[in-house]
Amino acid sequence: MSVLDEIVAGVRLDLEARRAGVPEADVRAALADVDPPRDPMPHFRAAGSSVIAEVKRRSPSKGHLAEIADPAELAAHYAAGGAAAISVLTEQRRFGGSLDDLRAVRAAVDVPVLRKDFIVEEYQLLEARAAGADLALLIVAALDDDRLRALHEYARELGLTVLVEVHDEAETERAVALGAELIGVNARNLKTLAVDDATFGRLAPLIPDDRVKVAESGITGPQDVRRFVAEGARVVLVGEALVKDGDPEGGVRSMTGVTA
Repeated sequence: MSVLDEIVAGVRLDLEARRAGVPEADVRAALADVDPPRDPMPHFRAAGSSVIAEVKRRSPSKGHLAEIADPAELAAHYAAGGAAAISVLTEQRRFGGSLDDLRAVRAAVDVPVLRKDFIVEEYQLLEARAAGADLALLIVAALDDDRLRALHEYARELGLTVLVEVHDEAETERAVALGAELIGVNARNLKTLAVDDATFGRLAPLIPDDRVKVAESGITGPQDVRRFVAEGARVVLVGEALVKDGDPEGGVRSMTGVTA
């Protein structure tokens, strides 16, 4: 099994446990108490780089990254620095996240919030919206075409903006054919955890200019943002560099508004 296969297997086990405790009907009922989703796309399409700042405790590749006792406080610093959106890792086994982290962040900030997880079932999209998420991640490598299309359509029905993540040429072609408006190019291959800094520059030309291109992984500071913006990124998603920075607000600010 690849690293991605192992992660998804764990995600499915945890999903079934949650579904057994909270029936889908109850999750649907909770939607009535959630504010309408916020649309991040106008900010993402505006001039200069937009930052999706991530609440991330650990990762399969780097292990422990940071103690985040209060994800809401970290998110507030991100928002104060000008983050266009906040990404919250909700996968527990490998990343140490939870839906409670997402709820806490949603209550603390007004900017759009992304549920960052390995979504394989519609139930997870319902959970995301019920917890206040405005965006959801779909990873092309984890889904066949039928599942990808069904989940993309269902997310949009719920009002979620979908970040469709790719890692190679074939996945990029699938995301484009899907009609994805927001396409993230992850320099980290989730099957091997290897990082190739040239991935974005190689795949970005395959994505039409009317789509918003997001650079993910390997972003350590403004110099990386400038390079990715020059290669066509409108948005950068940054986690590790910000959670390890002693000044997350300043870190976001330094990466925001960068032009080619």
